[in-house]
Amino acid sequence: MRSLISPWLASEATNSASFLPAEWLVPASVIIFIVAYVFIATEKINRVAVVAAGAAAMVLIGSTGASQAFYSHETGIDWNVIFLLLGMMIIVGVIHKTGLFEFLAVKAIRLAKGKPRTAFVYILTLVGFASALLDNVTTILLAVPMTFLVAKYLKVNPIPFILGEVFISNIGGAATLIGDPPNIIIASKAGLDFNSFLVHMAPLVLVVMAVIIPMLVLLFRKQLVNSAEDRSSVMELNPAAFITDKALLIKSVSVLTAVIIAFVLHSVLHLEPSMVAMMGAGLLVLISNLKPEQFAKDVEWGTLVFFAGLFIMVGALVNVGALGYVADYIAGVVGTDGALAAGAVVVVSAVVSGIVDNIPYVASMTPVIHQLNESIGTVNDGLWWALAFGADFGGNMTIVGASANVVAVGLAHASGYKISFWQFAKYGVPVTVVSTAMALPYVLIRYF
Repeated sequence: MRSLISPWLASEATNSASFLPAEWLVPASVIIFIVAYVFIATEKINRVAVVAAGAAAMVLIGSTGASQAFYSHETGIDWNVIFLLLGMMIIVGVIHKTGLFEFLAVKAIRLAKGKPRTAFVYILTLVGFASALLDNVTTILLAVPMTFLVAKYLKVNPIPFILGEVFISNIGGAATLIGDPPNIIIASKAGLDFNSFLVHMAPLVLVVMAVIIPMLVLLFRKQLVNSAEDRSSVMELNPAAFITDKALLIKSVSVLTAVIIAFVLHSVLHLEPSMVAMMGAGLLVLISNLKPEQFAKDVEWGTLVFFAGLFIMVGALVNVGALGYVADYIAGVVGTDGALAAGAVVVVSAVVSGIVDNIPYVASMTPVIHQLNESIGTVNDGLWWALAFGADFGGNMTIVGASANVVAVGLAHASGYKISFWQFAKYGVPVTVVSTAMALPYVLIRYF
């Protein structure tokens, strides 16, 4: 089964020099990943240092090498994600100079009449739909800076808002091809278009959002409270007074709008989101007349390095075939039972994506889905949708489960708010369980 599912694994692994016997590479790679994961979870050492050391260890034992880490789409750094983040961070850095985030924050809390729970619902709803139109990472980059201001004026802790935005961005992003990076991979491998995701993913996503948002209000109810005096002072704020540079605002919004349109027209323009983001960033820097140090300070360089190291570590697991064992096990258990295969893909994808990041996981699972479709003889794309739901929703489980999670936590840390691994998981696990439990019957009933 291994040669049918991932025929490139063995040849790729042998491209890296190793001082270990071949049979030791898989256990050694898994041990390195587990040790790194434990350090990330316990937060005894800076997570950027942990993944850098973990990636270096993978190279030293021969689980990966330069060609696999830097040039392989299957087992290396996903440069599309890295440059999408970099481009959007630069755009957001320029927008910061205009006062737009302050303007939107005050507008939102005035609309909510200064009530934290109402503002919470409004912002999460906006984030959910924005994630579908943009992508979840871009939405988080735009929403989190505004969130700090909302929390400041409401006099509440911003962490519930940030966590809620992350969870809803991952759920809302599942609705479209461009909303979540794993969807782009699935669409490319399965030949699915933008409208297919709207038809198959969006209906359940709307239902899940309608369930999860009230659930989050309930989970954070004790933290979403302020006084009557706080609510009264909010209503005295004038949103327009916060705009500091109207000319730069017009330029920034124009470029951001063009970038958004290009994201939506991805299947027509055939431009990767990373290219669109970098082109938009370059144009905005050119016309803004800002000095590099004025917008570059908003780029989360540590977050970008963390992603690179994480991609190398997980890519090494794929390279030596460690994740292939998961694939083989699923294929061996389900046989030719389509419903059983779909259920296994949803559940396993949710669990594994929450642990190893859903982007490389989906990349490693696409050959498995191809093989399962052939062995089962399915006439629809049910297994692909099972993979998409499991990976997208499972990304909410831990900090490292999805790109948006890492970005949000990095932005929070840069502003003085620490979100620990276990604090994230405390809320991420129940959100993942509920959303996955809703996806499972949907996939089984609709496709099998």
